[in-house]
Amino acid sequence: MTTKRAADVRVVAFACEAGMGSSLIGANQLKKKIKDLGRDIKVVHTPVNEIPADDDVVIAHEGLAERARKVAPAAVVLTFQNFMNNTASERLVQSLKSGEDVVADPSRAR
Repeated sequence: MTTKRAADVRVVAFACEAGMGSSLIGANQLKKKIKDLGRDIKVVHTPVNEIPADDDVVIAHEGLAERARKVAPAAVVLTFQNFMNNTASERLVQSLKSGEDVVADPSRAR
């Protein structure tokens, strides 16, 4: 299972199918939440096939998870089922806030 220390998270990719739409809104919401924590973490919005390999965490719809893991194998991939109830972003923010390790969902990890 892929894990990343909260203190070591520097770049988060919010991945999508084509680079537009709901995922862009999700990425912008995540940027605001991380900024509110006072953390210097870059959030990028990117198509799943173009995730930078050095990203620390990837947030993606569960249907894109396997592709995300292949493109960024060292990243923790957090998944969600619904853009309106994005539990992955919430889990990441909570881990960053508490200083706990960021851990991929064990049922969905490699």
